[in-house]
Amino acid sequence: MSYNGIKVLVTGADGFIGSHLTEALVRQGADVTALCLYNSFDTHGWLDDVPSSVASSLRRVRGDVRDAAFVRRAVFGHEIVFHLAALIAIPYSYLSPRSFIDTNVLGTLNVLEASRDCGVSRIVQTSTSEVYGSAITLPIDESHPLQGQSPYSASKIGADMMAEAFFRSFGLHVAILRPFNTFGPRQSERAVIGSTIRQMLDPTCPTLKLGALDTVRDFTFVEDTVRAFMAIGSGPDIKFGSPYNAGSGKAVTVGELVDLLRDITGCDKHMEHESSRLRPANSEVMALLADSSKLAADASWKPRVGLREGLAWTVEWWRDRLTYGHVRRETDFMA
Repeated sequence: MSYNGIKVLVTGADGFIGSHLTEALVRQGADVTALCLYNSFDTHGWLDDVPSSVASSLRRVRGDVRDAAFVRRAVFGHEIVFHLAALIAIPYSYLSPRSFIDTNVLGTLNVLEASRDCGVSRIVQTSTSEVYGSAITLPIDESHPLQGQSPYSASKIGADMMAEAFFRSFGLHVAILRPFNTFGPRQSERAVIGSTIRQMLDPTCPTLKLGALDTVRDFTFVEDTVRAFMAIGSGPDIKFGSPYNAGSGKAVTVGELVDLLRDITGCDKHMEHESSRLRPANSEVMALLADSSKLAADASWKPRVGLREGLAWTVEWWRDRLTYGHVRRETDFMA
């Protein structure tokens, strides 16, 4: 299936992955509506940084997925909905768990109900590898038990179950994508890679402040994650109502990641352990490593960008941002 001329709605289009997905869909010829969270600063998040040729070819609307009436109006007339809008900051979920239920569970319910009522042909629900918790078996396939080790992960489990229920109850064509730790340009310092690179490159940071170094993660470059979204959004053999992992299939400890970034950036700053960056002991996810063979079999997807290559591109983006205060607008990280 080609995206050329297809009417597509992307919720959370103003975010890290959402902005890259929106950009890729526009380049594929899709008729894209980008839903951004309303704010009073007259901004559209990371969509304000996409090339002008992309920005002029998409429709941007502001709103909130918690508003069911608004969501219904936004969904109407679209053939495919990519639902990425969510609260994702795990540390904040410890402080305000109710807000994660309101946005991630009830917001997803609003998208599913609107899609059902408006006859949407396919919905892609964005999950997360965090729903698996600390790995019981490695690598992790989709049959791995779900473990709510943070309010954030519990809210995403709830959203996934709602998506599955709408398929089983109403036959809604909803697919569930579970990206593992995505990284790349536009990612905030909420994530370990962005935080570490910024500290390494920023001359105002005399030391590197880091949390746990022994946790194991499967880091996947954003270009590969976007291709997974597009594959599951158009593949004819996708199994609706069931999840698909999208990860590199390779894992490193955070300590090994820091060493690799030191080599790329040439940073020799002293490293300090900062306890405030640690999760509660029973909440920390110790290891994540994806088995993405199901997505490979059903949608012919596999990652293309290696960890070092993706990190080098991300470092370049951060250098531009710290030097000029913005990225080079025509730089294409989605080639």
